[in-house]
Amino acid sequence: MTVTATCAPAASAAVSGGASVTSEATTRSPKGKKAKKSPVKAPQVQESQQQEQAPGSAGGAGVDYVPPADTRPTVPGSRAVFRDGIAYAPAAAPVEVQEAVWAANDLLDKPYLYGGGHQDFESSGYDCSGTVSYALNGGGLLGSELPLDSTGFMSWGEPGKGAWVTVYTNPGHAFVVIAGLRLDTSGPGEKGPRWRPGKYSTRGFKVRHPEYF
Repeated sequence: MTVTATCAPAASAAVSGGASVTSEATTRSPKGKKAKKSPVKAPQVQESQQQEQAPGSAGGAGVDYVPPADTRPTVPGSRAVFRDGIAYAPAAAPVEVQEAVWAANDLLDKPYLYGGGHQDFESSGYDCSGTVSYALNGGGLLGSELPLDSTGFMSWGEPGKGAWVTVYTNPGHAFVVIAGLRLDTSGPGEKGPRWRPGKYSTRGFKVRHPEYF
């Protein structure tokens, strides 16, 4: 399989300029599981709100990441929270969104690997679009039997921001905001799949979301 237009290690969403917002926010569903085809009525997630962040957690989970005892943690409300190195899914979110959050928590000890997560959802490391594909597939929101690259995400789903899930993508990089919390392989701190609370730029990105979410 030829992987095209995956993000380069130097790509970073957390750059100056462009529209800036502030974000917060394991069981995996079967590969290629499609989202339910029924509208989900839920409060619009506002990505500009400040998220809860543990001391010293800027830039995502560190190399001393330890999987939590509770692999399906939740918090009240409609926004995910980054706490103690992992994301807690909002209790008010649809189960697909919660599953995507918990699936992403599986990746927090994985390194950045160019092309990683494209031959298969399971990999020793992940690049940007491989990370996005893994999380969305975990919630049954990807709608594809195989992971997508960043170019593929440019025509994926529906245009614009979603109520719960928004993918930002261009030919060189992709990241996703789930329930208000950004999952990205680049930004402050170590590279690799990490939850990254804080400001980020959306300049030069197409904005997509899964249908109904």
